[in-house]
Amino acid sequence: MATAVGTTQQTSSDQVAALSHPKRSRKARFGVVASYIGMGLIVLYCVLPFYWMIVSSLRIPTEGRSTEFIPSPVSVENYSGVFAGGNNFGRSLVNSLIVSGTTTVLTLVFGIVAAYALARLQFRGKAAVLWVIMACSMFPLIILIPPLLKMFSSTEPFTWFPYWVNTYQSVIIPGLSFGLPLAVWNLTAFFKQLPVELEQAAMVDGCTPGVAFRKVILPLAAPGVFTTAIIVFIGAWNEFLLALTFLPDPSKQTATVAISKFTGVTGFDTPYGTIMAAGVIVTVPLLIAVLIFQRRIVAGLTAGGVK
Repeated sequence: MATAVGTTQQTSSDQVAALSHPKRSRKARFGVVASYIGMGLIVLYCVLPFYWMIVSSLRIPTEGRSTEFIPSPVSVENYSGVFAGGNNFGRSLVNSLIVSGTTTVLTLVFGIVAAYALARLQFRGKAAVLWVIMACSMFPLIILIPPLLKMFSSTEPFTWFPYWVNTYQSVIIPGLSFGLPLAVWNLTAFFKQLPVELEQAAMVDGCTPGVAFRKVILPLAAPGVFTTAIIVFIGAWNEFLLALTFLPDPSKQTATVAISKFTGVTGFDTPYGTIMAAGVIVTVPLLIAVLIFQRRIVAGLTAGGVK
């Protein structure tokens, strides 16, 4: 009863305070309205290009330059044209899946080990090591292309690398240098917020450190690992410059490179429609995956933010 009376008194005092400060109440309402307007603009900014890509892909090929927001008539000829002719788009999708999947798996394997060591081990210069790892991802990709091309295309004996041009590893290995810093940074923060007492309790019960990590820590770190995997996979899936440089063979090129070389259904039409259709095909699987696993992604991104 006393609790109910106290709650009623608190509510009444809040109402009196709101009535006594109408300017503050108006500012609060204005802040709420402004936040909704801002979120709406951000959503529109993100959704409108994708909507335009879908609309452009549903036009007939002869109306590739049309600016109508609703296609009339609706046609799926562009989607059939994506896999027609000499585009070889189906094989390019398989190549993208191989490169992106392998890059993601290797990034997680090395990133989990490095992040766990940085989160648990105590040694001098640990913060500097983490910052150096992040600094490695700051180099522009374009300045790395000439030395990588020199190493991967060398045919001289006793070199560090064999002839790797037109091989998947020529894109996967450099891709690790950009995926690993992100994975290490994200997973280190996630492992730090897991209490070390969990591992100690598991080892008291007879587990070795490796077993404790595999059966206790790794399952608890699943949201962070999953988030890192999604981000790395998207980055590897959208990669263009490495694939364009090191995979000139049409049978090895990825989907992003194949789209840039589209010639349309006949080879003489302006391929706006087929390019947009291919963009939809490449984007939709990633969009579906993000929508399905959005809770895990948000949980992984916000892990360690609140103690």
